[in-house]
Amino acid sequence: MGDSVDQRWVPLSDGNSIPILGLGTCSLDKPIKGETVKAVKAGIEIGYRHFDGAFMYGNEDEVGEAIRAKIADGTVKREDIFYTSKLWMTYLSPALVRKGLEHTLKSLKLDYIDLYLIHWPMGLKPSEDVLFPEDASGKILQSDVDFCETWAVMESCKDAGLVRSIGVSNFNHKQLEMLLRMPKLKYKPVCNQVECHPYLNQNKLLKYCKSNNIILVAYSPLGSSQDPRWFDPNNPIVLNDPELRKIGEKHNKTAAQIALRYQIQRDIVVIPKSFNLGRMKQNKKIFDFQLSDEEVKAIDGINKNCRYITLKQLIDHPKYPFHDEY
Repeated sequence: MGDSVDQRWVPLSDGNSIPILGLGTCSLDKPIKGETVKAVKAGIEIGYRHFDGAFMYGNEDEVGEAIRAKIADGTVKREDIFYTSKLWMTYLSPALVRKGLEHTLKSLKLDYIDLYLIHWPMGLKPSEDVLFPEDASGKILQSDVDFCETWAVMESCKDAGLVRSIGVSNFNHKQLEMLLRMPKLKYKPVCNQVECHPYLNQNKLLKYCKSNNIILVAYSPLGSSQDPRWFDPNNPIVLNDPELRKIGEKHNKTAAQIALRYQIQRDIVVIPKSFNLGRMKQNKKIFDFQLSDEEVKAIDGINKNCRYITLKQLIDHPKYPFHDEY
């Protein structure tokens, strides 16, 4: 038994909804010119309607170009596409929030964004062009900006119609709690986008989010890139896991398809990143089968609390989110 089409969209607490499967557009290197346009166009042609981007990725102009081209040729309407962007750490000061959003809208050449997230709870020294401002000795310059103040401006951006929904990324449960307890909170975050895969299943954070009607969105749902600059070679590789492969053989699916199916059965939105057409197609084929409760439990059992994305260079930041257990 698979999912019916209407189960592929998940309702958000503000009345909007989000496709449960999206395509990540992050590029670790400076993207090759035209590569993102080609990938996003191909994604739309094979049926993706949810695209996850960010100011930090440096390719939102190309994402926008691809979306506008597929609207112009009649493949989709703007309302068919769900686009997420993120406010970078150097824009967290309340005076810069709207500027950061407008920068993204200008790059995309779109009138609104479907979902806008605070990328990290940590502020860096305000800057509009340097991602990691440094002092003369190469130390990253931090800012103690209060993300609750950032959130209040995010709310005004929603009221202005520039974004449909607002949420956060990389927040731990205590940081989410700080937002939820804001005295003048107008809109609570609709989601928390975090690293989540079978080796970091985020069960505690998921339970907390569900109890507060906050959707969990999983980035790196298949583990992380094995690029040595980002990936510790001592880390285990999720897709080589024997349990995932064994369950995959039973369903005639790949380990990646099993890992993605595991998430959507837990009501987690997944945004695997691939610009490879074959893998993009393969990652979509997760709605025609179902994992049994025993299989979900078996995958729960391979959790290692293994985090690939740690942003270690900011480990001394007072708002570094990963000192907490969840």
